[in-house]
Formats: sequence, C-alpha cells, structure tokens
Amino acid sequence: MLDFKSLTEIKIEKPDFLCGEIIKKCWDSVSKPIDGLGDFENLICRIGAIQRRNTPDISKRAALIFCADNGIVEEGVSQSGKEITLSVAKALGSGISSACHLGRFAKVEVIPVDVGIDSSENISGVVNKKVARGTRNFLKDPAITKEETILAIDAGISEVKELSEKGYRIIATGEMGIGNTTTSTAVLCAMLGIDVGVTGRGAGLSDEGLGRKKRVIQEGISRYSFDKINEPKERAFEILRCVGGLDIAALAGAFIGGAIYHIPMVLDGVISSAAALVAEALLPGVKYYLIPSHKGREKGNELALNALGLSPFLNGNMALGEGTGAIMLFPTLDMVMDYYEHGARFEDYNIDKYERFGK
Repeated sequence: MLDFKSLTEIKIEKPDFLCGEIIKKCWDSVSKPIDGLGDFENLICRIGAIQRRNTPDISKRAALIFCADNGIVEEGVSQSGKEITLSVAKALGSGISSACHLGRFAKVEVIPVDVGIDSSENISGVVNKKVARGTRNFLKDPAITKEETILAIDAGISEVKELSEKGYRIIATGEMGIGNTTTSTAVLCAMLGIDVGVTGRGAGLSDEGLGRKKRVIQEGISRYSFDKINEPKERAFEILRCVGGLDIAALAGAFIGGAIYHIPMVLDGVISSAAALVAEALLPGVKYYLIPSHKGREKGNELALNALGLSPFLNGNMALGEGTGAIMLFPTLDMVMDYYEHGARFEDYNIDKYERFGK
C-alpha cells in the first residue's frame, strides 16, 4: 500500500542519454543542414533516451484524461457549475468530446478516468477510479485528505503501469474539472512563490470574476502557511493536498508512473504543468520524462515549464483543455519521426554530409 514515505522513496532512473546521442548522430546522416529541424530533432532524441531505444516507438499512444470536481467552485471562480464536469466526462466516454475528435485524427486513444466527479453514476466509457466525490472548498478546509491525495497519485501511477503493460509507448495527459484553473494556479503560485497576478480567466471570466478568483487563490495560499514547511517533498505534498485537486494529484501520479515505466509523458496546459511541478518536487528526476506540448493562454503554464527547464513546441494561444494541446502535438511528431526513419541520406544524393562543429 502506497503511503507518503514509500512514495517519496521511489527510485527514478535517468533516461539513457547514450541512446539520445546515437539518435543525434543518425539525424546528422539525413540530407539536411545540421540541426535543420531544430528542437524537433532533439525531441526525437529525448523520446529515444526515455524509451531506451535507438529508434523511438510512438506507434501506440493514448491520452489519459483525469476527471474530477472541485469544491472551490462554490466561491464563484468559474463561469459554469460543476455539473459541466459530468456532462463533458460523458462526452469523453461516448467519444464525442473535443479531445476524442482530435484524438481520432491524431491516432491517439482517449482514455477518460473518473478520479473525483461529484456523482455516483458509473459513466459508460470512463474508467472508474473515483477517490471521492469532488474536493472540499479550500477556503474552509484542505481540499483533500492525505489518504485521498495518495490514492489519487496511486491511481495515476497504476493507469500508466496498465498502459505500459498493454504496449503503449507514449502517453498524452489532460483533465476535465470545472474550477481546476483555480486549483492549478493556487498550486503553481504556492510552489513557485509567485504573485496571483498570473491568474487567468479559465473558460472565460469577466473582470469581476477574475478579481474574485485572484482573491480566492491568495486567501487560500495564505490560509495554509506553506512557507513554514522547510522540507521540499512535504511542502509539495501539502500544497497539493490543501489547495490542489484530485485530477492534479492523479496527473502527478501519472508523471511519476512515466518515470517508473520509461514512458514519455506529454503535458497539456497549466493544470498538467502544475501537476508536473509537484511530481518533480516529490521525486526529482521526473522532469526528464516530460514533453511539453504547447504554451497555452494561461500565463502560469509558461512559468511552470520554465521552472522545469522545458520549452513548449506549439504556440497557438490555446485554452481548450481535455488534453487537446497535448494531442495536437502528435501529427507533427509523426511527420518528424517519419522523416527521421525514411528521409534521404547524404549517400542517396552522392554529396558530402555536413560536419558538426562545436557544441
């Protein structure tokens, strides 16, 4: 049974960077200028290093979408009510949501997971790993208990384990839960010690609503005195527990699972990036297994990625959620991977290859 001690004692191996170097040399044999595809060449190297393969395998992929409700919604921090979480989860389960539509084109299997929807309904097409029926209002009580936090993290780890055993080689991540730009921004601000001015409008708040959202986040962070906790792992866990959510905890677990089972994990927007910060704080080294997809509209996303030393590959001003930004990376990734495997080599042109000089 997982607990805080056993969680933080998990050993994270670094990717096999030698595989990445071998892939880089293979890139240099493709008939093009050195580093001609820039960051996308390094992305293939990164995936190979994570998978410990000289030829990365991205043929079987999934998107894990963790669904949960947030008690903080009762403070008026969202334009819509929590009933929307259940409605969108049903759309995910039936294959008609935004993520499902984009996923079919990108050949990504969308797997929605209920870790905390405020409903007793067993939703068709949705994996049931419910920990609780939503979280508490963090202005009144910690959002989730220690046991619930561990259970949600474990749910994320186990989902990645199951997919790994089924042959999935790369996993995108996402979430669905009204109010989770509030919880993720609270986590982000507390983790990085930054001002709540980075708070975004989420699904579309008015100026008045945005002001209220900022006040709620500031009050929540102040309530729990996280700055008095000196141990980094304990501090990250308490931030997640007190102002986070079940979806964020499950995402953190999924990222830990990716590091355990050597699966590249594609981040979506600010919610998954906030979860990634927590996962990295709990188990340093998780960040090596993460692939950022897009910059996103929420300011906090870029700040979180910067803190992790990651740079997004897409910049489309997106704020759709459901892991859609992560899914949208795959068509480009497929194109780059095809070029790596099948692009003409210098010998095909009967010309001398470019030489790599310096770093």
